[in-house]
Amino acid sequence: MQAPDFEVVSPPSDGISAIAFSPQADILAARLYEVQPDGSTIPKASYNHEGPVFCVDWSKDGTSVVSGGADKAARKYDLATGQATQVAAHDEPIRCVKFLNQQPNILATGSWDKTIKYWDLRSPQPVGTVQLGERCYSMDTKGDLLVAATADRKVYVFNLSSPTTVFKESVSPLKWQTRTVSCFIDAKGYAIGSIEGRVGIQYIEEKEAAKCFSFKCHRDETKNVYSVNDISFHPTYGTFSTAGADGTISFWDKDSKQRLKTLPKSNGTISCTAFNRTGNIFAYAVSYDWTKGYQFHSTEGQINKLMLHAVSDEDVKPRTSKR
Repeated sequence: MQAPDFEVVSPPSDGISAIAFSPQADILAARLYEVQPDGSTIPKASYNHEGPVFCVDWSKDGTSVVSGGADKAARKYDLATGQATQVAAHDEPIRCVKFLNQQPNILATGSWDKTIKYWDLRSPQPVGTVQLGERCYSMDTKGDLLVAATADRKVYVFNLSSPTTVFKESVSPLKWQTRTVSCFIDAKGYAIGSIEGRVGIQYIEEKEAAKCFSFKCHRDETKNVYSVNDISFHPTYGTFSTAGADGTISFWDKDSKQRLKTLPKSNGTISCTAFNRTGNIFAYAVSYDWTKGYQFHSTEGQINKLMLHAVSDEDVKPRTSKR
């Protein structure tokens, strides 16, 4: 029988909207926690924004964390010095921050001011700006691929050899508002999740268009439909997790179109998820996800938990197709 999931000590006191593991060590950013081999955690550090924090990412060398938020700023925290500095600014809140894989000094920021900006962290001014049609809601990058999803259900695909030119613009295959987008580990496409309990699997190249499909998830027996809040790809197998406002997490294999496993239901909404660099630890936050708006947010009785799940092959390893 699998061991129960670990609860991280001293979780953030407010809603948790983003978490990320270091690409070099088992350090989890929400605050910064070092994850021990036995699953226990040690709080390492924290730093402040002047408003709620929406997003977080690690530099590729694992020496610093960048976060963005409602204060319209992105801030970099240096693990060695303990210093936090502002590295990016927008006219509206920053919803997404991502370091580029091939250019480790370049940070991409997506904002509700309807732009993506690229920043060389050695320079105070953006090195490139892209105008979007609407607010950036979600963004991910892998290899030379960057995908941004906006409030009008548009999806913008960029080839990072030409980062300020839109390579492909399309409308989401899902009928309702986009909640999250996540790139395949081979950078050949992306998964997109909506507020209406659906996920779309989209390939970039036209020759692979026949592989694109969508499926329903995060619904219950009484036909209630829940938001897909986050999608995380396993770094080795390329299978993926979906996390929902129904408090469930499922692991899926897009190639065989199978659900691999569903974790026991949590007593609360799953707001965000992350695999560590080797894929043997899966972190998830049980926290209010804001899908019902501010009026349903209550600090009293509000659950804020960071959980760690020890990943087994049964959870995530692809299986041969039944077809």
